[in-house]
Amino acid sequence: MTIVDDVSRPSRIAGPDEAISAEELQLAARNHGIPLEALRYDVTPAGLHYLLIHYDIPDVDPAAHALTVDGAVERPLRLDLAALRERPRVTHRVTLECAGNGRALLHPRPVSQPWLVEAVGNAEWTGTPLAPLLREAGLAADAVDVVFTGADHGVERGVEQDYQRALPVADALREEVLLAYEMNGAPLLPQHGAPLRLIVPGWYGMAHVKWLRDIRVLTEPFEGYQNAVAYRLRQDADDRGVPVTRIEPRALVRPPGFPDFMSRTRVLRPGPCTVDGRAWSGHAPVTAVEVTFDGGTTWAPATLDEPTGGEWAWRRWQVSWEATPGRHVLGARAVDASGRTQPVEQPWNRGGFANNLVQRVEVVVLAE
Repeated sequence: MTIVDDVSRPSRIAGPDEAISAEELQLAARNHGIPLEALRYDVTPAGLHYLLIHYDIPDVDPAAHALTVDGAVERPLRLDLAALRERPRVTHRVTLECAGNGRALLHPRPVSQPWLVEAVGNAEWTGTPLAPLLREAGLAADAVDVVFTGADHGVERGVEQDYQRALPVADALREEVLLAYEMNGAPLLPQHGAPLRLIVPGWYGMAHVKWLRDIRVLTEPFEGYQNAVAYRLRQDADDRGVPVTRIEPRALVRPPGFPDFMSRTRVLRPGPCTVDGRAWSGHAPVTAVEVTFDGGTTWAPATLDEPTGGEWAWRRWQVSWEATPGRHVLGARAVDASGRTQPVEQPWNRGGFANNLVQRVEVVVLAE
């Protein structure tokens, strides 16, 4: 169903001097990023983990909730939460990042949720693997896509819809993909998809469907809004683009010192200090991190800590720095085993997706 333009308008690009709008601030108030000081935690506490809610947090009764598996399968299934909990139980530590992270830093700016760099978190997700469930249902030989439908419902760019995303069959059958019912050892919170959500390690957050109620197998590519229209890398409105999938490599600096309230500029006393942060990639393990203290003019190698939590979790890095009085611009860039790294000048796309531009952390070191 299409909704009239005065309710839900087409996407647009901000004008050259256009400020963040009240609508964008409203989105930013509903959704939040991780406070960067929380990069100190190996596992992000649930309340500090980034959050993006497309529509409303639905009112779902866990006792009555059931997951259906149907479509191009031999044996349709319907399982309540008790039945899912009786299946094999696994826990994966997974870094999630919003596909729009960094959007507000693009020029010109795509008008949408105005993320800077904080739309990330690293949590432990517990549930049962998806692949055995699909094999039990019996996928048709000509199955192409697996569609996941959440209980959240709304309007986006004029289209009324349930939130739906699809994975190609080969990706849906990856053994690490989970039907998760716990986060950090506790039942899912409402805002994080209670009572059931999908976890797709290595993929941007749009694939991790929350409030999951239905899985449908298709014998043709899924053409729903969130696959065919949204979350695609395109240069203009008429460009069909290519789909957003895996997370591009990124490193973030845990800001040193203490902040100015409004500007968030960091204040630091002179002398030796350790600068650290986290790095991750959805394509391959992070193999190196470089750090700059002069806005990218020079770079120094950081030391990577031993991995904690498996191949889908972020990795801590650290470097020693002799902080001298004056103004400095800190940043870090990650390299993964596939050879991907972060740009110092971000390529632009109309949706503002998959931005992994090197972070800038303004630091003022006080005079002695």
